[in-house]
Amino acid sequence: MENEMEQPGDLTAEEQREVLEAAMQAGHILLENGAEIFRVEETMDRICRHYGIRSGNSFVLSNGIFTTSGNEREEIFAKVQHIPVSGTHLDRVAAVNQLSREIEKGRLSPGDVRQRLDQIRIMPGKSKIMQILASGIGSACFCYLFGGNLKDSFSAFGSGILLYVYVIFVSSPHLSKIVGNIGGGALVTFICTVLYLLHFGEHLNFMIIGSIMPLIPGVAFTNAIRDIADGDYISGSVRMLDALLVFFCIAMGVGLVFSLFHRLTGGVLL
Repeated sequence: MENEMEQPGDLTAEEQREVLEAAMQAGHILLENGAEIFRVEETMDRICRHYGIRSGNSFVLSNGIFTTSGNEREEIFAKVQHIPVSGTHLDRVAAVNQLSREIEKGRLSPGDVRQRLDQIRIMPGKSKIMQILASGIGSACFCYLFGGNLKDSFSAFGSGILLYVYVIFVSSPHLSKIVGNIGGGALVTFICTVLYLLHFGEHLNFMIIGSIMPLIPGVAFTNAIRDIADGDYISGSVRMLDALLVFFCIAMGVGLVFSLFHRLTGGVLL
């Protein structure tokens, strides 16, 4: 059955289009949720080749996919999808990777693939409470890892929780990325400074560094380096610029609050 499906002549024009749409959808989900460029291109190519489409070509950027196919034996197909730079959901990336393995084993028809991709697209993310708790725990652990003591870590835990309450309920739904990250850096610095002045912590620098970590786009920065290393210079540069912009905005928020406290206290307390 699998060998029969691999022959291009055995697919009707509608079936070829369904395979190409499925490959496009798989690439969209991967790119939208933080996958590397080479992974997106490889997955789309594997889906097309498994079902016998040899003329398929995909060009993937950090925020768009261009797919074409067609020759004397296969239907002409061309499609472009714009995919805005967004967050990272590695559970969906892992689900598409698993689906790709099942496709190569010959277990699924093109219709089954489209159905599974629709299910992956609507997979629920982590609950808001879990994200807030993870932010607090992560902040405390990073604070301790960077050299803070237990008092600093407890302060960072509270600051991390308040930070993600702001991210989920204020920044993400109502603010732009630039303003949201400036506000997040400022909020963390203000909370940690107040806790430090109230003697709930002993090392202000470790408290702030640990509490800021949930804002850092580590996956995006790492993927940017991998894309550049793989020769995808345009996509890698875009992702790198996006990550550096976040770093700059966080630093701006921290600097603004430090400047404010410095003026208010005359440089005595900070």
